[in-house]
Amino acid sequence: MVKKVTKEQHELIEHELRRGTSRSRIATLLDVEYEEGVKMIEYVQESVRPEIGDKITFTFRDANMAGIITKLLTNSAVVEVYWSESDESMRDIVEDRTIVNFKDIVEFIKLPPQDEDEGLILDPQPDIITQGHDEE
Repeated sequence: MVKKVTKEQHELIEHELRRGTSRSRIATLLDVEYEEGVKMIEYVQESVRPEIGDKITFTFRDANMAGIITKLLTNSAVVEVYWSESDESMRDIVEDRTIVNFKDIVEFIKLPPQDEDEGLILDPQPDIITQGHDEE
């Protein structure tokens, strides 16, 4: 059982996860033992919604994959796969652009620009504007 994660701890963990900080470093920043830190990180990870442009590692059929999020859906994201950072054996069954469930995201990572980034369009979420009706 994880002790209650404070708002400040939650924000710190989320920020550091997005930066690609290692779990051991996050535990050190939280000033807790590694095992307790991992439990806190996993708890926060379940509630973290990724953002467009985040670089992630994820699993697909027990294979480790990496990519960049180009579009967000309700509980998943469209990800452009970084093949230089992914399991090559999956190339025959995974498209260059694939759908990844949030639960399959292992971590947020930092990577230098990849070949796959060239010409990549990050699809921002549309702004929904509602027009008010004038009352007579």
